[in-house]
Formats: sequence, C-alpha cells, structure tokens
Amino acid sequence: MTEPADTAGLLTVEQAAQRLGTGVRFIRRLVAERRIRFHKVGKYVRFDPADLTDYIHQARVEPIRPVLTYTKGESRYAA
Repeated sequence: MTEPADTAGLLTVEQAAQRLGTGVRFIRRLVAERRIRFHKVGKYVRFDPADLTDYIHQARVEPIRPVLTYTKGESRYAA
C-alpha cells in the first residue's frame, strides 16, 4: 500500500517512537495530552519530522549556574 504524496514524508506513531527512543505508549500519551504537534489523516495519527525536532528542542533543559559542589563536608560554588 502506498501513501499519497502529501503524507509520504510523515511518520507513523511507531516511527515517531523509534525516532525519539521511546515506546509507542508514550507517543500516544503526548498526542492525547496535546503536548506534541501531529496530523490526523482520517483515523490515523501522523507526525512531521520537523515537529519532532521542535519537540526535542522545546524539551531541552539548560543547566543551572553556578553549580554547587561538595568537598569533604564543605560546600562551595564552582567557578
């Protein structure tokens, strides 16, 4: 079965899970909670690869500076 040209570049739930390194259940939960962009093609859910990349970038957490380090009972801030 071939997909129409419009949806040829879109990913299935299974492919999206593989790309994110998660299970299918997690992807379906993201969809149910509307935490990720997706396309409905009839009854099917599809993902644009660019939307998955955006999701990854939006979920990035930057480290907090300065870092507190502990040395033998003392605490100090790292430079």
